[in-house]
Amino acid sequence: METLMSILVGTLFAIGTYLILTKSLLRIILGTSIIGHSVNLLIITMGGLKKGGPPLLGITDLTFADSLPQALLLTAIVINFATTALFLVLSYRAYQVLGTDDTEQLRGNEDE
Repeated sequence: METLMSILVGTLFAIGTYLILTKSLLRIILGTSIIGHSVNLLIITMGGLKKGGPPLLGITDLTFADSLPQALLLTAIVINFATTALFLVLSYRAYQVLGTDDTEQLRGNEDE
């Protein structure tokens, strides 16, 4: 299962990198979001599947499940959502003001 998840994470990283290298702002934002999702999958995969009880007092299990990967993942999801929303608002405002989402035209390097 870890091999399949590693292949999926690598594929998502490749797709995200391809989208970031394009000229459209919307594709760049989607690329950063896809890379964020692949990082989330990477964190869960690296955490591994551990069988055990919850880490609570009074429960006498010998093994406990590690809750740190889930806490990191929850934080990463919130941060990814916030940055994606900020990027979308900024690109929408730039499109309203300048009338384009092409990064070459935003820089002023128009090819004629």
